[in-house]
Amino acid sequence: MNLTSLRDLIDLYRREGEIVEVTAPVNPYLEIAEIHRRVIAAGGPALLFRSPKGSAFPVVTNLFGTMRRIELAFGRRPVDFVRQIARAATELLPPTPAKLWEFRGLVGAGLRVGLRRDSSGPILDAVQSPPDLTQLPVLTLSPDDGGPFVTLPLVYTEHPGPDGHGHNLGMYRMQVFDRQTTGMHWQIGKGGGFHHASAERKNRPLPVTVFLGGPPAMILGAIAPLPENLPELLLSSLLMGERLGRTPDPAGGYPLLSQAEFALAGEVPPILRRSEGPFGDHYGYYSMAHEFPVFNVRRMYHRRDAIYPATVVAQPRQEDYFIGEYLQELLSPLFPLVMPSVRDIWSYGETGFHSLAAAVVHERYSREALGSAFRILGEGQLALTKFLLITDTPRNLKDFPGTLEHILARADFSTDLFIFDQTAMDTLDYTGSAMNRGSKGVLLGTGPAKRRLPRIFALPEGAGLPAGVTAADAFCDGCLVVSGPAFEDEPGAVARLVSAPAFAGWPLIVVADDVSIARDPQRFLWATFTRFAPGADIHAARTIARRHHLSYEPPIGIDARMKPWYPKEVRPLKSTAEIVDARWKALFPQGMAQNPRPCGPPEDDNARIPLQRSVAPKE
Repeated sequence: MNLTSLRDLIDLYRREGEIVEVTAPVNPYLEIAEIHRRVIAAGGPALLFRSPKGSAFPVVTNLFGTMRRIELAFGRRPVDFVRQIARAATELLPPTPAKLWEFRGLVGAGLRVGLRRDSSGPILDAVQSPPDLTQLPVLTLSPDDGGPFVTLPLVYTEHPGPDGHGHNLGMYRMQVFDRQTTGMHWQIGKGGGFHHASAERKNRPLPVTVFLGGPPAMILGAIAPLPENLPELLLSSLLMGERLGRTPDPAGGYPLLSQAEFALAGEVPPILRRSEGPFGDHYGYYSMAHEFPVFNVRRMYHRRDAIYPATVVAQPRQEDYFIGEYLQELLSPLFPLVMPSVRDIWSYGETGFHSLAAAVVHERYSREALGSAFRILGEGQLALTKFLLITDTPRNLKDFPGTLEHILARADFSTDLFIFDQTAMDTLDYTGSAMNRGSKGVLLGTGPAKRRLPRIFALPEGAGLPAGVTAADAFCDGCLVVSGPAFEDEPGAVARLVSAPAFAGWPLIVVADDVSIARDPQRFLWATFTRFAPGADIHAARTIARRHHLSYEPPIGIDARMKPWYPKEVRPLKSTAEIVDARWKALFPQGMAQNPRPCGPPEDDNARIPLQRSVAPKE
């Protein structure tokens, strides 16, 4: 069955026991988000809140919070189809009758892909012009958020001007400022932002239509890391398994998704910027307030019985983690077509995806792997990868401890570790020197093993832990986690610790605030790779400059301690946690599993931690 609307998905979840309705009134301000985080952390169902306070529209969240719901929503058909496309691209040349017959299914599937013009659709049931966005149950997710944010918007734009390069469908958070105005958080490397920049150069407003709900495949189409000019609507149609129905906008704007729940039509003017944020984002920290474009909403269309879809972000794993896992499985067969030297690549959702990736590449001649690394770092959204691990041996990259061990055993740190400063950076990563700016690291581990890795940490005879170190534990073979002094107490501790005799023989040392991350791969990935900048926080026992290349001698140390200029972690207020604690049985009279503290201990309402304790040091 093809899912052509949000309610198709909800009906499917009802039949499969994958959604629970909450009939009691619940506050969109912090309360829904706290309930959602507890349920998703326990692997629980989608949640349909029938009576959000202050709105007549129900709210649905946690639509994609388990791999089972991902499989129900999208299934294996798109994955199998993409694999067939990849095979056809390599096996159909030269074409033969037998090969054409083998891939005949692609023709039928291709005929079902595209757009369909509908004369009308449920999206036209009601219209507000001018609209009142405050009627929507827009969620405020975290205590220090700058306001309520639309978190599942499907933002549609078209390239301005006669030389147009097609359309873009993206997902960019939108802070609701008032009845007719929101922010538009276009980050670097995003198609909608490119369209706006082009319109701005001509001093023109950019028409924008934002959809909420519709075919579930639209969400994947909006966030898939496609090449810039590949149409997201066609990918959405492919995933859905039929043509995408669109209805003319009676006011003359872009066509409307016939089956959407809501459509917001308007424009983003040139030049105008407004402070947007803070926002507790998918890295698990707050992104700070910055100037972003403004979306002026002129019309709001909606179904008569519209349901408002939302997602909640925080420390991984949230819904974006499961969607990202599926997208990587879906698109992985295509990467070798775009980058022929790359056999496999995986970005780690536990780090927010952009912070860490690993790849298996061909190495047909010496150092070809480095060229493959440059190719990866030049490809679309992969260009925002902060740290990249490279090997030439096929292996399961999802197994991060095993992948790290494999590379540590093969890396020659005098020639295989590269750090590049003054590079572009993900907008939401605050480890760099300025917004959108930071550094990258590449570590190669190719060929046969060069060293035997230590497995268990034991102090050498007669040696003690260095000053300021309270504990040390192995994360995996060759990687030692050290609980060091707080950054404020000794900023240069890592440079000292990499030369400590107690740690000799360990190729990689991670200095963290809490050594217990060594026992939990998910926490290790998050607490390590979201808390260091390669250019500032990687140290070595010895560094030598040779022929404009920095040659390192291990141990290599990563300073993964929280720095005072990093934004704080996303945590609920104690008062919100207590409200949800007290209401849990009334909200779920049939019972509901929960993780009551998914983001750690709540924050005291009367002793709030500042978003940042200091500003980042100047270079």
